Amino acid sequence: MHIAQYGLLRAPMCVIYLFAYHCGGFGKRLELFCVIRRIIRLCFWAMICIGMFSGLCYASPSGSHELNYVKAYDTEAEGKEVYRVEIGISKAGVGYKLNNKSYQPNTLVLDMEDTIPGRVRHEVSLTGLATKVKAQEVELGKTRLQIEFKSPIEEMDYKIYTLEADRKNRKPFRLVIDVSKEKKKSARSTEGVKNRHIVLDAGHGGTDSGAVGPTGYMEKEATLAVTQKVRDILENSGAKVTMTRDSDVDVYGPNATDRQELQARVNASYRDPEAEVFVSIHCNAFSNPAAHGTETYYYYGSQQGLRLATLLDEELIKAGGLFDRGVKDANFYVMRHSAIPASLIELAFITNYEEERLLADEAFQNDMANAIAIALGRFFTER
Repeated sequence: MHIAQYGLLRAPMCVIYLFAYHCGGFGKRLELFCVIRRIIRLCFWAMICIGMFSGLCYASPSGSHELNYVKAYDTEAEGKEVYRVEIGISKAGVGYKLNNKSYQPNTLVLDMEDTIPGRVRHEVSLTGLATKVKAQEVELGKTRLQIEFKSPIEEMDYKIYTLEADRKNRKPFRLVIDVSKEKKKSARSTEGVKNRHIVLDAGHGGTDSGAVGPTGYMEKEATLAVTQKVRDILENSGAKVTMTRDSDVDVYGPNATDRQELQARVNASYRDPEAEVFVSIHCNAFSNPAAHGTETYYYYGSQQGLRLATLLDEELIKAGGLFDRGVKDANFYVMRHSAIPASLIELAFITNYEEERLLADEAFQNDMANAIAIALGRFFTER
């Protein structure tokens, strides 16, 4: 407590003492003096404790990690030239999640948990491949970092990771984004799909997140990422592709019923009479996090659907290496109402910690996408 605050107690103390002095004899006055002195001491220490606690609460930031600086420069990593955006952080263990927005194609967005902007509270200008960085605390203890590049993110080959503190070079714990200065390789290609017309359905999207993994990765994110990669491979191989959605949106629109949303996906195949096959891509989920593996579905009674689901299952198991849960028939709406051979894929269990990690991994996404493309090529060529 400040001395001035203690001084404020002296005036009421004097009044109380005078009151006590005029009450009764010496014994009673002495007893009352002692009681009053104890009460005042207790009040004094209580105010000190409250003041210290308030000071600690005020001094504590909303997050335990604090951004120190942002800088960008050219360097070398893993034997190749890269453009690096480096963010200094007060301590290790920061959690982050990629959250790019379709309406900001040139902006890489990172949501950082338990973190405050710290010294990076304003827009920071950069030179080179990126133009600026903005840090904003969007929720209590959650900071959004937006890095604006000169080119669309999809056209860049980049990697996000952390570096431990480097005492020798006086560098703190860092989050870095390395962007390859080499031209991004074109999508893979596959045989057997040239001039074929394929409908791809990325499950969920928009207001419907689908299942959510233990670390918060959403099914709608995984399905869109894999579906877009399948599209790129197929188009690079000469196929025509129709996407039910190509961004994080509801296909029918917000506030639709389940039936309306599912029918809107089916309608994508009806709009073009040349559409030949329908593939819906999903992630599995279960209350028991130990559930794991890959499986494919077809609408019972559809022989072509069964053949498609079987080929997809074979290639996905070969590429992903996960437990094979097999090929199953089901009454899913998008398969039941499809006028063309259809299959629904459950890539892996997003509720399984290890499989959630795989679903969020770009290399795994690429492998699964390639497997789907190969299976489609086999479907058209193996009769």
